[in-house]
Amino acid sequence: MDKMTIEDLGLKDKRVFIRVDFNVPLDENMNITDDTRIRSSLPTINYAIDAGAKIILASHLGRPKGKKDPKYSLLPVAKRLQRLLDREVAFLPDAVGTETEAAVAAMKPGDVALLENLRYHEGEEKNDDLFAQALARLCDYYVNDAFGTAHRAHASTAGITKHVLKSVAGFLLKKEVDYLQGAVANPVRPFVAILGGAKVSGKIGVIENLQDKVDKVIIGGGMAFTFLKAMGHEVGDSLVEPDMLDIALRIADKAKERGVKFYLPVDCVVAQSMSPGAETKIVTSQEIPAGWKALDIGPASVRLFSEALGNAKTIIWNGPMGVFEMDAFSRGSMAVAHAVADSYALSIVGGGDTDLAVHKAGETENMSFISTGGGASLQLLEGKELPGLVSLTDKK
Repeated sequence: MDKMTIEDLGLKDKRVFIRVDFNVPLDENMNITDDTRIRSSLPTINYAIDAGAKIILASHLGRPKGKKDPKYSLLPVAKRLQRLLDREVAFLPDAVGTETEAAVAAMKPGDVALLENLRYHEGEEKNDDLFAQALARLCDYYVNDAFGTAHRAHASTAGITKHVLKSVAGFLLKKEVDYLQGAVANPVRPFVAILGGAKVSGKIGVIENLQDKVDKVIIGGGMAFTFLKAMGHEVGDSLVEPDMLDIALRIADKAKERGVKFYLPVDCVVAQSMSPGAETKIVTSQEIPAGWKALDIGPASVRLFSEALGNAKTIIWNGPMGVFEMDAFSRGSMAVAHAVADSYALSIVGGGDTDLAVHKAGETENMSFISTGGGASLQLLEGKELPGLVSLTDKK
């Protein structure tokens, strides 16, 4: 990565503003149901503590739309972080203002404070310069460790960097970029991309960027049926994007021209409705009955995809193979998760619900890297620049 990182700074006695991604899921009682994102930020926070910095942490949570809303408060996060760090974490009830500035001014080296939800202020998502300046007044240095929001040009990810001495990457942000960009730029071959999820339109940029670089492309999920429809197959009531048919055909033709092996499901699990008790059957992808919709790949597709992954040395997987949240339509995603885990490849998982599918399959520990960013990882795989990364200080 050509940007400065937290290791390039002298942090002793400095006020360090670390933008983290603490946008964690909460239940109706405000209990955190998954603290992976908090744990992912610990290396950067602990490094700053050990270096003698005064640490100001900032994040968003949910979509409060510029208004204070108790159900989006970061107070439960402060409590969980305190347990994980095994030290006091001061919770500041506003992200900006004179009281917040006074509390930060009173901090000692090694102290940790968490600001209340940045999105309680309209200026955050609007990248308002006055709000960015107010955040910048809290610190000497800025560290971005929130890969999940690096594709957004918000006040705390882009605007603030104009008003601080140096803006650098944290360990998580660096790791994400190194894995995702590194795998695409210099893969060990054979390089296989597995792309799933509902829509071709959401992955068009990724497909077009990767198909010049990969050896094999495996298409699953709802998006596969736009390709199958474009090739003249009957897909029943399966999800199809009519305005993407020509593009899908062009992608498949281009892959063949370049000698890229292009895999689509050969069979699928179909049902008349997406309900847990619905009758299901397995049919070939060319014979989906009218009134039925494909909701998962079938066993022959699992075998085909698993064999295609057998000799892979680099795998990027973005998007599940079906409606994996429902047991009846989860087998395809589970089987692909096992096949990726069993391969001898560098396996990079990210985007959408792929990480949840891997977790459900019990294979989280067997993946080389699981990205914390959905939209950000997609944008990086598309070859686009991330505002939260571009705005950091160059190494030179």
